[in-house]
Amino acid sequence: MTDHPLAPVFAGRAPAGVLSWPAALPFERALEAAREAGWESADLDLADVSDKAGLMTACATAMRFPDHFGSNWDALADCLGDLQWWPASRGRLLLVRNWQAYAAARPEEWNTLQEIFADAAASWRETETGLAVVMVLA
Repeated sequence: MTDHPLAPVFAGRAPAGVLSWPAALPFERALEAAREAGWESADLDLADVSDKAGLMTACATAMRFPDHFGSNWDALADCLGDLQWWPASRGRLLLVRNWQAYAAARPEEWNTLQEIFADAAASWRETETGLAVVMVLA
């Protein structure tokens, strides 16, 4: 699937990180391409999230966090920094969609979440099992 926007990342020719997904393409293509490339994937849908508690629940559910997840920023950063709970042989794709309303309503929290995603992706960049956080544009 070389014409796919994430193909260079999945093939190791471009670094994983926080990336964007074109609004014109169905988000399901990203998840399908990840599976085809042998990457694990999670779909974080923030459509019904209106506060930090809802965000933490959505993250824990989508990424199947361990039971000990503490539902706070530090715990989120710890889970994304460790990833032993999310084994992968090639890499991990976290697809984030319907985030725009949350970002507009809770800009400080959104900035914190973006920093956590960026830090986690950067820490996994030089490993064999990178983390790509893909933001679906609207």
